[in-house]
Amino acid sequence: MTDMAVEATATGRDQYRALAFRRIVILSVLAFALAVSVSVDMALGPANYSLTQVLSTIFDPATAANQLRVVIWDIRMPIALMAITVGASLSVAGAQMQTILSNPLASPFTLGISAAAAFGAALGLVGGVALFPGAVQYMVPINAFVMAMAAALFIHFASTMRGVSVETIVLLGIALVFTFNAALSLLEYLASEQALAAVVFWTMGSLTKATWAKVYVTAAILVVTVPLFMRNAWALTALRLGDDKAASMGVNVRRLRLTTMMTVSLLAAIPVSFVGTIGFVGLVGPHIARMVVGEDQRFFLPGSVICGALLLSVTSVVSKVLIPGAILPIGVITALVGVPFFFVLIFSNRRRAW
Repeated sequence: MTDMAVEATATGRDQYRALAFRRIVILSVLAFALAVSVSVDMALGPANYSLTQVLSTIFDPATAANQLRVVIWDIRMPIALMAITVGASLSVAGAQMQTILSNPLASPFTLGISAAAAFGAALGLVGGVALFPGAVQYMVPINAFVMAMAAALFIHFASTMRGVSVETIVLLGIALVFTFNAALSLLEYLASEQALAAVVFWTMGSLTKATWAKVYVTAAILVVTVPLFMRNAWALTALRLGDDKAASMGVNVRRLRLTTMMTVSLLAAIPVSFVGTIGFVGLVGPHIARMVVGEDQRFFLPGSVICGALLLSVTSVVSKVLIPGAILPIGVITALVGVPFFFVLIFSNRRRAW
């Protein structure tokens, strides 16, 4: 190897290290912003507390007043952590859907998974239909989970059919959205006033009914699935170059899509079944991560986790401050924040090919 080649190799290595370091710094800044947002989220409510009170109650609960300890640990912390886990789960699900389908519009919301979950929940709230009769107590979240998984599996098996393109999959997802929304509207038309109010509230999305048990389940799914994606980070990154190039690099494209779609289905269905329909997090979160850390899954995946969690945590804060004394449905806020941001995202990147 000539001296010029050695020098070029060393320069390329130094440039890569500088790029990796810059990405790590960006992720660290985002993680710090997330910690600040979570602290502010727990400080706000019907009774506002200072950040000093919140942090001292978290790190030294024995010295805090009993009322403050109950409010922070039993009421506000589950909601704040649920925002993190749900936002991270939906963002990762959207990121991997966009990766395996090579489509920037793919997400649990746009492919009909959220709409299917809403219909499943409405079956329980309006008609008292339990898809698992032995678990009537948890009828609504189980119904939502079953319907969401059914929609995800339909999308997956449709994608494996011969001659089905990525564009066709997106169109199928849009068709599912309209189908389930129409079925949901029919149930709302037939519902009593009380059941109708419950369905409308559920479809708006809300974190107010978060419990430690729901946080544990959602976090467990996230902790299990993210390492699986990280293990396939190289293959998923190669898939962004196209099926043929990924296959030439030794990637089993069909198996990778199957395992990823099944994992993503679980990752998307669980949070939606607990908190209701929350749109745009799974769509916008990955795009923010892609803008700041690029396509390399080793950085893109953690970036999607943090960006999704930060987006929903900030949305939770906004839902508390827009109308003093009231907590607005978080699904409404994500739409109000997400739609303008996505317009800006589209126009700022209109000249850049996907």
